[in-house]
Amino acid sequence: MKSYLVMTVLGNDRPGLVSSLAATVASHGGNWLESRMARLAGQFAGVVRIECSSETADALIGELQTPGNSGLTILAVREHAEEPLPRRTLAVEVVGNDRPGIVRELSAAVASAGGNIEELTTGLESAPMSGQPMFRAHGIISIPENAEPAALTAAIESLGNDLTVDISL
Repeated sequence: MKSYLVMTVLGNDRPGLVSSLAATVASHGGNWLESRMARLAGQFAGVVRIECSSETADALIGELQTPGNSGLTILAVREHAEEPLPRRTLAVEVVGNDRPGIVRELSAAVASAGGNIEELTTGLESAPMSGQPMFRAHGIISIPENAEPAALTAAIESLGNDLTVDISL
């Protein structure tokens, strides 16, 4: 029987870090299915989904979580995915003046429109003319199959006149 693990990985970034993780997974007969990884302020942060046999799952988790083993903090949970309701996936791009609380406001607007954030990348960039910090978010949002994307656009645009929202199917 197969087990599926979802892991978060955090630690000081260094060359060979992902290779070491992948080798540990492979040594337990695991298959690296998908991941999202980034370097933030010198730290490695990742989310990884692994498939392995039920017989080796506990040993894999144990080796990955051994303190000091890899210099990483790893949290692993077994996936218990339920069959999702039919949803549509939208790509969302939001640009506007940066301000404290903008991610909180944006995520609340998405939720109020029935959306679920599947992926979200945020950052700051300098405005072309003024150099002022501009907030930019790119995300993948799922909405109920019968929902209108215009409702999501309206919810995000209601956060302020300075936001530009682009949604594509």
